[in-house]
Amino acid sequence: MRVVAGRYKGRTLYAPRGQAIRPTSDKVRGAIFNVLGDVDGLHVLDLFAGTGALGIEALSRGAADAAFVDADTTAVERNLAAIGLDLQVQERDAVRWLARAEGAYDLVFLDPPYSSAPSLGERLTALLPAVLAQNARIVTESDKRAPLELSFALEFERDYGDTRVRIHRV
Repeated sequence: MRVVAGRYKGRTLYAPRGQAIRPTSDKVRGAIFNVLGDVDGLHVLDLFAGTGALGIEALSRGAADAAFVDADTTAVERNLAAIGLDLQVQERDAVRWLARAEGAYDLVFLDPPYSSAPSLGERLTALLPAVLAQNARIVTESDKRAPLELSFALEFERDYGDTRVRIHRV
C-alpha cells in the first residue's frame, strides 16, 4: 500500500496483517481523490483512521492539516512517523470522541469496521454537524451489502468490489 499522489507519492504505508484493519486500497483512494478534486488547504478529520491512509493521502495532496482518531492508533502513528509528520492522533473510540469534539473540518473520512457501519449511521448523522465547516464533505467507506447510511445530501456513490464509497455534502 502506497501514497497515490502528491508530496508523499510512492511512500509505503504500513498495514497490519489480519482483519482488524482493512486499509483502503490504492485504487479506491485514487478514485476518491479524483472525485474530491482539489483538497488544498482543507482541514481533515480521519475517523476510524486505521492506517491513516485517507488522511495521509489528503495531506500529500495539499490539505492544511489532519486529525486522526481510532481505538488503536498503532498503524497510523507508525505511518505518520515514517513520513516525518507530527500530527494530532487520538486513541479513542471514534463515536465517543466525536461526541466531545471541537473544531471545524472541511473534509471528514469515515471508514468504520464493516460489521458496525449499519448501526452507526443515525448516531454519526447527529454528532457530525458539531465538527463540520460550512460546505464540508463527508466520505464514507463501507460494505455495499451493509452500507453506512448518513442523512446528508449525497453527492457521489460508487461500488468498488464489495466496498461502497459515498461522498456527502453538508
